[in-house]
Parts: sequence; structure tokens; C-alpha cells
Amino acid sequence: MKVDYIIVGQGVSGSFLSWYFIKACKKVMVIDDSQPFSASKVASGVINPVTGRRIVSTWMIETLLPFALEAYTAFGKELGTCIISQKNILDFHPTPQMKLAFDERQPIESKYLRYPENEHQYKQYFNYPFGAGEIDPCYLIDLHPLLSCWRNKLKEQDNLLEEVFEVNELSFSDSHFVSYKDISAEKIIFCDGTKGFDSPYFNLLPYAKNKGEAVIVEIEGLPRKNIYKHGLSLVPWKENLWWVGSTYEWDFKDLNPSPAFREKVEQLLKHWVKLPYKIVDHIASERPANLERRPFVGFHPKYPNIGILNGMGTKGCSLAPYFAKQLVENILDNEPINPLADVKRFTKILSR
Repeated sequence: MKVDYIIVGQGVSGSFLSWYFIKACKKVMVIDDSQPFSASKVASGVINPVTGRRIVSTWMIETLLPFALEAYTAFGKELGTCIISQKNILDFHPTPQMKLAFDERQPIESKYLRYPENEHQYKQYFNYPFGAGEIDPCYLIDLHPLLSCWRNKLKEQDNLLEEVFEVNELSFSDSHFVSYKDISAEKIIFCDGTKGFDSPYFNLLPYAKNKGEAVIVEIEGLPRKNIYKHGLSLVPWKENLWWVGSTYEWDFKDLNPSPAFREKVEQLLKHWVKLPYKIVDHIASERPANLERRPFVGFHPKYPNIGILNGMGTKGCSLAPYFAKQLVENILDNEPINPLADVKRFTKILSR
């Protein structure tokens, strides 16, 4: 079988990359074994324009935010469903110091930080003695239909190989083609998330293993028009369910959900949320983060037909659509990749 491009992984990055190629009338084969607890499948799906305790704008957000809105809206239309909605974050300050930090940053980040019109309207749902701020706009991506519906489309078009990618089956027939088993292509692009840590081609990149956990809770009667934050985030999930998280653990022994995090969530909900709740699940996953907090996009300096779209970390929902499009335009039209994301910045390391 001959295709134009082989894509390894069908998370958010692999989904957008394959979608853009197909829109450009290119034949792709996506190889993915559908791990139930991949980073994309357990992520909250939140696109937040500010980050950290200092509440600063995230990298490239003025470009990424409108691009994401347009990209997810168009992808949703392709899938026949809505996968993006605006859900601003109501940030209930957990301490007087955090309220002060918000007040100090609000005039500087006034494009994204504001005060709720009626700060007290949520008193029937929450305890928040130190007031609240609002982050506007924020978007919520419904990752479940995005990944599952696009997977079904790939299957229908014979663009999906459901199996574990075996790197020893990859070979180079000549300088212009790669082969995987009985499939040949011009290029192969790895969008394989944390599996990239062990890639013989890209394992020298400065990945930083990062574990995230979330608890899924059922809360009836809580308005779903916003995301609520009080240290941890309370994000609308499916039906009456809410996603509560997340942790950012850099030093961990395993990827199992930890009793300590579940207890932390229970204590938070007990003191913060006034409505009855029931814990229904506890999930954990490893993120493809990296030390620079900039994605890896482009082609290997020694193997020009082996590419990568990875290293999105906790910002995958905002970064993946934009850099998938950049990579496609680089391949098809020779457009440049943002140098801060281009994997060429690691040419010396990857050339060893």
C-alpha cells in the first residue's frame, strides 16, 4: 500500500495533522492502538489564556486563541458535532494572597482578567470568603467526540491501522520513501505523545516526564456554563459529571491514581462545594511535557523523512491545531515553522 504520509498516534496532534492532510487531498495512514488512558483522553480540554500563580499570558496566546476557535469549530462541523464552547473560568481565590495577586495582575492582563458582574451569585453553590475573579475568554474542548468521531471517519476511509507501532518494522527504501510493514510513504510523522520518550529517533529531546491526575465527580444542579477554580479546577465533563484536577507531578514512581490526590479532592469539595457530590472515577496519565515548554515540530536532521509533532505538555489543546497546520504548510508549501518550536533547534543533539 502506498500513501503520502504515515502518522503515528491519534491524539489531538495526530487527529489535527491527519485532518489537515486529508483536507489537502493527501492520503494518510494513521497507526494507533487506542490506549484508554492516553494524555489526550484524560485531559480536561481547557484552553486558558493565562497561567501560573503569577497569572501571566501564555506563550503565543493572542495567535493561538483565535486560531483554536476557528480550527475546532471547523473540525466540529466536519464531524457533525460541536466540540468547542466558551466557558470562562471563575477563579475563587483560595487565600487573601491569591486575591491580591489577581488584583495586581488585572490591570496588566485586562484583556483576559476581569471581575464577575455579580460576585455573590454563586454563594448557593460554593464557599468562597476571599472573592472571585474571572478569566475571559476560556474555551472547553470536548475531546471525547473529537477523538472517537474522527477515529470512526479514519476507519471508514481506510486511513487507520489499529495496532501498536513497532519501530523495528520501519525501514528506508531510499532517500525519498519510508516503509512500515507493507505501507510505503514519503514521510512518517510521530505524534505519539509519551511513547516519544523511548523513540530511537527523538529520545534525545529534552522531554520531562509529568504525571497528571483527575477525579471524576457527579454533582447535580451545578450550572455548567463556567469552569470553576479553587486551587484545583472543576470542569464540565459528560452529562452531570465534572472533572476535578489536575496535579503536575515531576517525581513519581508509577502512573496509578494515588490515594493522596483523591483525599485532597475530597477535602477540597467538602469545604468548597455546597451541593452533594459523588466520586465516580479517578484517572491518571503521563503527559508529553518538555523542559523548554515549547513543542517539538519538524524533521530529524539526519533522517529528513522522519518528522515529529509532540511535546505539547499541558497546553496541547491550544498548541496542537496551530502547529499541525504549520507542519502541513511546511511540507506542502515550504512555509517556515516557528523557530521556537522547530525541532531544528536540537540539531546538534539529534545528530549524535
